Amino acid sequence: MITRVLVANRGEIARRIIRTCRELGLATVAVYSDADADEPHVRDADVAVRLGPAPAPASYLDATRLLEAAAQTGCDAVHPGYGFLAEDPAFARAVTEAGLTFVGPAAEVIALMGDKAAAKRRLADAGVPVVPGENRANLDDAALLVSAEKVGFPLVVKAVAGGGGTGMRVVTDPEALASALVAARREARGAFGDDRLILERLVNRPRHIEVQVFADAHGNVIHLFERECSVQRRHQKLVEEAPSAAVDDRLRERLGAAAVTAAREVGYLGAGTLEFLVDGTTIDTDEPRFYFLEMNTRLQVEHPVPELITGLDLVALQLSVAAGQPLPVTQASLTRTGHAIEVRLYAEDPVEQLPQIGTVHALRLPTGPGVRCDVGVDTGSAVTRHYDPMVGKLIAHGPDRAGAIHRLREALAGTSLRGVVTNIELLDAVLAHPAFAAGDLTTSFLTDHLAGWRPEPLAAPQVAAAALALHDAGRTADPASPWSRLGAVRTGGGGWPLALADRITAADQPHRLLVTTRGSRTEITGDGGHLDPVELGPDDVEVITGPEGRRHVWFHHRGRTRVLDEVPAVRHADASAPTGAATFTAPMPGTVIAVEVAAGTEVHAGATLVIVEAMKMEHPVRAPVAGTVTAVHVHPGQGVDAGTTLLAFEPAAEPAAPAHPGG
Repeated sequence: MITRVLVANRGEIARRIIRTCRELGLATVAVYSDADADEPHVRDADVAVRLGPAPAPASYLDATRLLEAAAQTGCDAVHPGYGFLAEDPAFARAVTEAGLTFVGPAAEVIALMGDKAAAKRRLADAGVPVVPGENRANLDDAALLVSAEKVGFPLVVKAVAGGGGTGMRVVTDPEALASALVAARREARGAFGDDRLILERLVNRPRHIEVQVFADAHGNVIHLFERECSVQRRHQKLVEEAPSAAVDDRLRERLGAAAVTAAREVGYLGAGTLEFLVDGTTIDTDEPRFYFLEMNTRLQVEHPVPELITGLDLVALQLSVAAGQPLPVTQASLTRTGHAIEVRLYAEDPVEQLPQIGTVHALRLPTGPGVRCDVGVDTGSAVTRHYDPMVGKLIAHGPDRAGAIHRLREALAGTSLRGVVTNIELLDAVLAHPAFAAGDLTTSFLTDHLAGWRPEPLAAPQVAAAALALHDAGRTADPASPWSRLGAVRTGGGGWPLALADRITAADQPHRLLVTTRGSRTEITGDGGHLDPVELGPDDVEVITGPEGRRHVWFHHRGRTRVLDEVPAVRHADASAPTGAATFTAPMPGTVIAVEVAAGTEVHAGATLVIVEAMKMEHPVRAPVAGTVTAVHVHPGQGVDAGTTLLAFEPAAEPAAPAHPGG
C-alpha cells in the first residue's frame, strides 16, 4: 500500500498530484528550490523539503537529494510528474533500489522508449508503422549527411533522447543540414547529456495525434482514445483537444490498436502516451496513413483532456496501478462524453513567443460549469528564468466541439494575470480562427494562419484609463511623483506630457498624451483631442514601480490584460554603456550557450553572433546586416536577463553608388 508520496516536481503538476493524493487520503511531501520556497505547491503539501539553490541541476534534478528527502520524511512512493526526472531511467531505478514505489513504468522501459531510434526499431518489428528515416543512432555528422540523401528532403533532425522539440530541426535545403546537425547536437547534449541524432522524412501536412494508454501488472492494457495536439509553436504544444475533429471511428480503432500493441510489446506499466503523425493528405481516404513518433513514459501535460471526456482521474489510476491494483475499467466499459479542449498558459510574449519573467501581482481565474484551471502560480509567485515558462493550463468541457470552444474562449476572457506578460491573446486568436473552428489543423497551424498576427491595439479610451490610473497613483501614493511636484504648473502651458508604450503591440510607438489637472478634475487629451477613459474597477488596474524606477500600468478590460510602460520624457546616455554603433541585447532571460564571434570579427548579414538558451530551446542572435563586432560582453555559461547587452556591432559602410556614365 502507498501511504505517503514524495512529489518530485513543482508548479501546476505538483499541485495536481497533491490534490488527488489528498482526495485519496494519502500524505504528501513537496520539494522546492530556493526560488520556489513560497510557491503554492509547497503550501499545498503536508510536508515540504528544501532541495537546494534555484538552478534545476542543483535542486529538482538532484536525484540523491530527492531520495534523501523521501527517506527523511518516511515516504513509500515517488511520483515524478512530468519533465525534470520523470523520464530518467537512472532515477526510476534508484527509487526502486531504495525500496520505494516509482509511480511509472520500469527503468528498462523508460530507457528503451526514451531512445527514439531503439523504440522505432522495436515497434516496427511489432508491426507499428514508423516514419521512414535513418534510425541508426551511432552515426556521426558525416555519415548522417550521406544518409540524408537516401531519406530525402525535406527531413527532420531529431535528438535520440528527450522531447518537446529540443534537439529538433526541420531541414528543407540540403545545404543547411550540416549546421542543423551541429545545433541539434549542442542543444540535445545540453538538455539531455546525449547528443545522438536520427533523421526522419517530413510527413506531409502532419496532424499530431496521440493516444493515452494505461497498463497494470495483471496484463490489462487499454487506451483512453485520441487527442489532437497539432497546434504547436517551436514543436511544443499550445492547444490539445479530444476527440480529434479528423479522426473517425475506423481511424480511432486503428490508432488505439497500434498504441495498445506498442504498450504490450514493451511490457508497459502505468500511464503513457503514444504519439503519432497522421499524413494530412490521406485523411479523407479509406485508410489514412499514420506513423509512430515517440512514446512519453509518464503523465502528459494534457492529461486533463481525457479525464474530462472519460470521467477518470488519471493520477488516481497511476497510484492504484503502482500499488499493484488491477485497472478498474476495461476497454469495453470506457465511454466518451462531449468534447474537451486545453490551452497552455505561458509567461511569454504572445508575438515574439519569448519567455517572460516577473512577479505575479494579481491573479484571477475563471469559474463555472465545464471549466477547469490547473495553475501553478498565485498572487506573489515569482516567474523566473530557471524553469519552463508554462504557468498553468485552462481546460473546458462542452457537449460538443463548438460548445467547448465557446466555453474556453469565455474562460480566457475571464482570466487576468498581472505582473507577467502571457500568451492569453494568442490562445484566443487560435480558438477564434475559422480554420480552427473547421478543424483544419496541422503542426504548421500558427505559420499557416497566424504568422503575421499581432494583438489588436488598445483603444484610445483604454489608454486614457491607464494614464488616469498612473496619475491617481502618483498623487495618492507617491508625493515625489511628477504629478505632485508640478502642482499647478502647466508644462508648456498645457499640462503634463506622458508617453505610454504597450509592451506587446507597439513598444517602439508609444501613445503620447497630455494630462491636465484643474482642481479635482483631470483631463486627458491625445492626438484626437479630449479622451474619456473607460471605467476600470479597483480589481482591474494596478500601477507597479519596477526596479529601474519606471512605472507600469497593468489593467484588465473586456477580456484582455495589458501592460503599458511609462516612457521617460528624456533619455540620458549612460556613460558606462558599451560603445559601438549598435548593441545587441538578450531577447529573453536565459543562458548564453555559445559565442560565435570575438571583437574584430567581420560577419555577413544573417550570421549567428550569440546563442541564448531559454526554457530548453536555443535562440540565435543574428547580424541584421554585414558589419564588424566591436566588443563582446558575455561568455558561454553566463546567465542573462532580458535586455542584457551581449555585444556591440558596427554596420559595414554601404558601397558607394557607381559614378554616372557621363560623369
